[in-house]
Amino acid sequence: MNEKLLSAVGRTVRGKAIVSARRFHLAVQTAMAIALLTVCGAVSAASESAPSQRTAWVASWTASPQPLWDGSFALPIQLPFSLWQQTLRQTLRVSLGGSRLRVELSNAYGSRPLVIGAAHVALAGKGASIVAGSDRVLSFGGQPSVTLPPGAPVLSDPVDLHVGALSDVSVSLYFPEPTAPSTFHWDARQTGYVAADDQAGASLLSSGPTTSSRVALQAVWVEAAPGTHVVAAFGDSITDGAMSSMDRDARWPDALAARLAAQHVGVINAGISGARVLRDRMGLNALARLEQDVLAQPGVDRMIVLMGINDIGWHGTPLEPDAPIPAPEELIAGYRQLIAQAHARGVRILGATLTPFEGTLQDTPMKGYYSADKERVRQAVNQWIRHGGEFDAVVDFDAVVRDPAHPQRMLAAYDSGDHLHPGDAGYRAMAEAIDLSQLTGAP
Repeated sequence: MNEKLLSAVGRTVRGKAIVSARRFHLAVQTAMAIALLTVCGAVSAASESAPSQRTAWVASWTASPQPLWDGSFALPIQLPFSLWQQTLRQTLRVSLGGSRLRVELSNAYGSRPLVIGAAHVALAGKGASIVAGSDRVLSFGGQPSVTLPPGAPVLSDPVDLHVGALSDVSVSLYFPEPTAPSTFHWDARQTGYVAADDQAGASLLSSGPTTSSRVALQAVWVEAAPGTHVVAAFGDSITDGAMSSMDRDARWPDALAARLAAQHVGVINAGISGARVLRDRMGLNALARLEQDVLAQPGVDRMIVLMGINDIGWHGTPLEPDAPIPAPEELIAGYRQLIAQAHARGVRILGATLTPFEGTLQDTPMKGYYSADKERVRQAVNQWIRHGGEFDAVVDFDAVVRDPAHPQRMLAAYDSGDHLHPGDAGYRAMAEAIDLSQLTGAP
């Protein structure tokens, strides 16, 4: 074959090869584009078919758990010694409403498993009754009974039950085994009803003993819109509502919840009567229980702290005669830790001034609760709360309830009579004095 022929053949072969390569490359590009469009279409279709997150669980009510104290403590327990083959019905008022709810139980301070044989939730009626047709069985992982390990909480499965804001709800628990309560809330300000046998679903519990303490019941969550705000009131007996009217929901957090209901903002009460910032006894100290009682509750993004008067006043009383009076700097260090923990979790924290307490329980064995030295500590702490600039905002409860003519004492119109705790009118005045705009904004 001559050179010209070989050259012509070579050009023809190379041309076909080039054309073939170009066609192959184009085919690959087309296939990739089709595959990419197919994948994008599938993702888009999946996104359209998947439901968007339109709800979230938030805490609507809480009762901070406390460990049971022994008989050597000055205050009575206010509970049956044991619950055995009995039903306990407990009523509460939620702050936020919703169409579904969950109930959280607690065995936080138990040393043995806690057996709940049956649990029901319903809209509360009068006394020990429930609203007809509202009873719902609570389940736990699909089971109608549950055993709480020592130290543990359990959360019920969601249940369909429409509850309005500020509605009364009853939770009924059946205890099939001998149960000496070890985790409770001492001052419920609400009557609990005890009845024989499993009556958790009964429309009206048969008559039996009553209690003013709560057992095992820690929280009620409701389903709400994402971003729903919840305020935690973190405090002692003045937040817990001591000396307010029984069964009337007359605590200052209750009145605050009523103010915020129209804005769809929840309020939970994390008060414990006898609570202190620095020491344990009627519950853990504030730093130890902050996570469990406030930060771990879903939806909480702001809180009001009113605590410290028991740290100051218990010295020299039967509650803890040998407890020292803390220096103001000690309480301030405790507040700073609460602030740091709250801010680390994105929670806005308001500090409330300590209310006046001259004359506290003067005609009782607790008459040593007040002294001039203790008053000086209160004044120094309040000065720092007001002007220290470390809380995100300040709620001046001291200014709200004190007697202008005698600032060391509570105004008579707001005094429950023991000169330490406000009455219903005092609690209402405290809630009404809170500037709701202070509860907004980032830390």
